[in-house]
Amino acid sequence: MLCRPLGDSAVLVEVGNRADDETAQNVHALTEVLLTHPFPGVVDIVPAYTTVAVHFDPVAVGQRSPLAAVQSWIERSCVDIRPVSQSGPREWIVPVVYGGEFGPDLAWVAEHLGLSATEVIQRHAAQPYTVRAIGFSPGFPYLAGLPESLRTPRRATPRTQVPAGSVGIAGSQAGIYPQATPGGWNILGRTGLRLFDPDRRPPALLRVGDRVRFEPVVTESGK
Repeated sequence: MLCRPLGDSAVLVEVGNRADDETAQNVHALTEVLLTHPFPGVVDIVPAYTTVAVHFDPVAVGQRSPLAAVQSWIERSCVDIRPVSQSGPREWIVPVVYGGEFGPDLAWVAEHLGLSATEVIQRHAAQPYTVRAIGFSPGFPYLAGLPESLRTPRRATPRTQVPAGSVGIAGSQAGIYPQATPGGWNILGRTGLRLFDPDRRPPALLRVGDRVRFEPVVTESGK
């Protein structure tokens, strides 16, 4: 793992150079170690595809060289990282109501790909996804594993507000909107699962390395 300064109040840890399952699990392992052994002045730890960013308050660190002190703490913590547990990553089932008012882009995606709406749903829910990163809004999971046959461009015009729980796809990724925010992904459906709760510890339900499966929900109408 390589540590380097990210400005004067953060350190970026490069965990790997490929966004694969092994790197995702190592990113998670490092994040867990840093959270378990907190350091004075560290205000945020942000895991991503191949890196972990550690943000700190130089004044709160309270040492002559805050950057060096935080970097030293990270390097010491790396020694405590253990191999990924044999039990494997956590797995989540995400129930989704597809189409209609909950999935306004399902019909367009189907037409764009030359598939029926049912085929899009079946392919979207047919295999597991892996959480590669959390962002751009609190708790938003970037999910790897979207079938190549479902890869579509982002919307030409983003929506000013996408409802919380919306399940979308864009490019080679899938994602779930934890809050109502602007967004340009193609929305296939919606889940009632609450992905982010500020009163929960930790507030984000999903974390890097988790596996996700989407489960179509049959409504009373049978659709």
